[in-house]
Amino acid sequence: MDSRDIQALTAVKLYYGEGLTQSKVADELGVSRPTVSKLLNWGREQGYVSIEIHDPREEASEIGSRMRESYGLSEVRLAQPARSGDSVLLRELGRVGAELLDDLVVDGTMVGVSWGKTMYSVSTQLKQKDVSGVEIVQLKGGMSHSDKSTNDIRTIGAFCHAFHAYARTLPLPVIFDSVETKRIVEQDRFIASVLALGRGVDIAVFTVGAVNEDSLALNLGQLSEEEKDLLTSRAVGDACSRFYRDDGGVALPEVDARTVGISLADLRRIPTRVLIAGGAKKARAIDVALKTKLATHLVIDDSTAGRLLGLGVE
Repeated sequence: MDSRDIQALTAVKLYYGEGLTQSKVADELGVSRPTVSKLLNWGREQGYVSIEIHDPREEASEIGSRMRESYGLSEVRLAQPARSGDSVLLRELGRVGAELLDDLVVDGTMVGVSWGKTMYSVSTQLKQKDVSGVEIVQLKGGMSHSDKSTNDIRTIGAFCHAFHAYARTLPLPVIFDSVETKRIVEQDRFIASVLALGRGVDIAVFTVGAVNEDSLALNLGQLSEEEKDLLTSRAVGDACSRFYRDDGGVALPEVDARTVGISLADLRRIPTRVLIAGGAKKARAIDVALKTKLATHLVIDDSTAGRLLGLGVE
C-alpha cells in the first residue's frame, strides 16, 4: 500500500465516516479540494468504501402491487433510475435483479441463466453469498458467428463467483444452420445432460428482447435475411432466444427447431422464473411474456411498469 492509498483511506474515513465536507477534508489533509475528489474516487475504485442505496419503492409500491395483481406474479421489484438513458436503466435493472437473486438463492439451488446485456449487468452486480452446493446452468447456447458478443461465459462466470457455484455450460451457437446438425449435437451425452439440467432448475433467470433490426438475437450471424424479415414481422419478443408471437406462440417454427436451449413450454414449468427487463422498446415483449405466464418474479423499471398498467402497449 503506497502513500496514495493511505491518503485515500484517510479521506474516505473523514468524508464518509466523519461526515466532513470535501473542503474540510482538504484542510485536514493539507491538500486542494480537487485532490480530495480524486482521492475519494480512488478509494471507491479500490474498494475501500462502498455505497449502498436502499430505495423502499423497489420492493413496496402501489405500482408494484398493481403489477402483481394484474399479471398474477409472486413478486415484483421496481428499478427507479435517477435519470434517463439506456446505460442507467441497464445498470439499475441489473442492480435490483442482483438483489432479488441474493434473496432467492440458497444452499443447493440449481440456477438456470440466460445471456444478453441485461443478464451481464445483473452478473456484474451480484455480491458474494455464503452458500454451498449451488450450480449455474446455461439455458441456451451462446456462441456468436458475428462481431456481436453475448457475454455468455463472462455472465456464467460471474454468477459462479458470487454463489461459489459449479458451472454447467453450453459451448454452442444458440441457433444451428440445420435441424439435422442440431439433433446430432444434442445426442452428445454432455450436451444432453446440460440441457436436461436446464429443464430441471429451481430458478430460471432470463430477460426478453424486442424484435427489430437492431436486436442482438437477430444479429449473431445465425439467421438468413429472409428469416430476420419474417421474425421482425411476426414476433413481438424473444425469451431465451425463443421468438414468440403476440399470443405467446412460436413465431417461426423452422428457426425454433434449430434453436439449442430451453423451450418456452419447459421454461413455464420451472418453479421460480425471474424475468428482468425494462424500457419502452421492450414493453410489448414484456407484456406478452407476463400474460403468457413466462415469469413468476419480475424486475422492471417503474416507467415501463406504469406504461403497462396505464396506457397499455403500443
